[in-house]
Amino acid sequence: MSIKVFVVDDSAIVRQALAHMLSGNPEVELIGSAPNPLLAMDAMRKNPPDVLLLDIEMPGMDGLTFLRQIMAGTPIPTVICSTLSTEGSKVALDALSAGAVAVLAKPKLGLKQFLDDSRREMIQTLKTAAKSKPRARTAHAPVVSKPPSFSASGFSHPAPVASTVHAFAMNKPVVIGSSTGGTQALEYMLTELPADAPGIAITQHMPEKFTAMYAKRLDGICAMNVREAKDGDRLERGVVLIAPGGKHMQMRKASGQYFVSVVDGPPVNRHKPSVDVLFRSAAECAGRDILGIILTGMGDDGARGMKILHDGGARTIAQNEETCVVFGMPKEAIKLQAVDEILPLESMARAILQFDSRA
Repeated sequence: MSIKVFVVDDSAIVRQALAHMLSGNPEVELIGSAPNPLLAMDAMRKNPPDVLLLDIEMPGMDGLTFLRQIMAGTPIPTVICSTLSTEGSKVALDALSAGAVAVLAKPKLGLKQFLDDSRREMIQTLKTAAKSKPRARTAHAPVVSKPPSFSASGFSHPAPVASTVHAFAMNKPVVIGSSTGGTQALEYMLTELPADAPGIAITQHMPEKFTAMYAKRLDGICAMNVREAKDGDRLERGVVLIAPGGKHMQMRKASGQYFVSVVDGPPVNRHKPSVDVLFRSAAECAGRDILGIILTGMGDDGARGMKILHDGGARTIAQNEETCVVFGMPKEAIKLQAVDEILPLESMARAILQFDSRA
């Protein structure tokens, strides 16, 4: 059965080019298009799509406002395709936070050639989106210094979980891997952690230049210090390091302290950064003194690395299917018997602090 796609874009050229791109693939069916959200609403009510392909900058109602309306009512898996998503645009991150499954950048010039060249990526993204499970949510609260009431996964944020560990206790680091839906899941989880939580290294599949702005966004709403990782950064208590897009991040240990190395290299499991690269290095340098968590995402990146962590005595946790946007990466880790515990997203912060408090 083909995936039903509806396109909302104010450019007739874009709509025609996308129709041409999708017409030759039996797995995808373009059921309609509209130049703006207001016209799209009626058509989508009559024939609901499996996936919405949405521009951001449009007359009448912008795509971000439309996306938030959709996610507050009957959520539809949505892929953003916009020129505003280039170079780590804040708008792109707003869209992901609002519930978009993925963001694809389109250029202002050479559009037809770009769409032809990006056919495979576009089709794969639409297929991934069709398998996702977006959840109804309320409008996003403004970014403030305290955790907001908005939850990207449909839950309300409580106050950060109280830590019972002194800030100068031994740092037992945490490594986390995520992909599709991970930006929302990480926001939910990290805003629940106190300022003295153990150091956390994260590989989230994200393009180059997006990660610095994403880390800055999280730093503004989390008690912990969140930043894009740089080569040689120390992974200490109260710090969250996010692998930069387009580079791999590894953990290492020296003089009893944990550090990260940011390195170039070929994609691993088709990804750069790769979760497996982080997990394997963590297993080598930390052994049993580490917690590995695998969150929502498409594919199997991180599953084999988590198996190495698990077999080396590390504690390993996977997000459960019910709270995943895409239950791909956790499912593959579970298949490999690499997981000690399967938990809903709202239990992850407490699990981190419980692990941290163990002798």
